Amino acid sequence: MPETELHRGHRKERVGEVVSDRMDKTIVVRVERRFRHPRFKKVVTAYSKFYAHDEKNEAKVGDRVRIQETRPLSKTKCWRLVEVVERNEEVAKVA
Repeated sequence: MPETELHRGHRKERVGEVVSDRMDKTIVVRVERRFRHPRFKKVVTAYSKFYAHDEKNEAKVGDRVRIQETRPLSKTKCWRLVEVVERNEEVAKVA
């Protein structure tokens, strides 16, 4: 591990799906969270959207990516892309 990562401490990591890559150096990642409802005991799926910094514009829509918490980079962006876990094999539709 590089020395800079040893001194950073613990940072949150999430794995999710890229839902938008239209902005330059920014991706929108949807993270799924499953939990049991406290009252009704049903398993509920909740989704959160995170804006993440993608320096090399390498992630595309549909990819599964790992993002890590970082310092605020803009008003909405405080996550950064760590790696592309799985590429989307489907051909992207032209909108």
